[in-house]
Amino acid sequence: MNARVAFAWLLAAVSAVMLGLAAGAVWMVPTLYLQRPLPWLAVLVGWLLGKAIRHWVRPPGPGAALLAAMAALTAALYVNLLTAAARIAGLMGLGLVDTLRTAGFGLLLQLAELGSMPTDDVWYAIGMGLAALAAGRATRAKTDA
Repeated sequence: MNARVAFAWLLAAVSAVMLGLAAGAVWMVPTLYLQRPLPWLAVLVGWLLGKAIRHWVRPPGPGAALLAAMAALTAALYVNLLTAAARIAGLMGLGLVDTLRTAGFGLLLQLAELGSMPTDDVWYAIGMGLAALAAGRATRAKTDA
């Protein structure tokens, strides 16, 4: 593996993580608006991330599928951390950024685990699988009849 290929894969991984963080932040909007977790949105988010990875980050194949599943997992983790931070911020009257800084990753992760249901993990797994499927499949070539 030469340096160019390694750099391309590193850039693709960073791009997938950034897309996952952006999707998690967008996922947070309806979650905050409805004031309850929406784990079923993992299916829609996973499909959109899979399409985005396939079209803009990597060509279709197993590498794109892995990156899309990683992006979907990042989005699910991020929305759960943001939800936990928003709950703390609301209860204590702090700003969201101050809460994120003060609480830290470990506490937010534990609170996210406490607030999740066992069925949430099933939705996240379905979203990751759909992301991998959407990113791994090659598009059909259009033929003129």
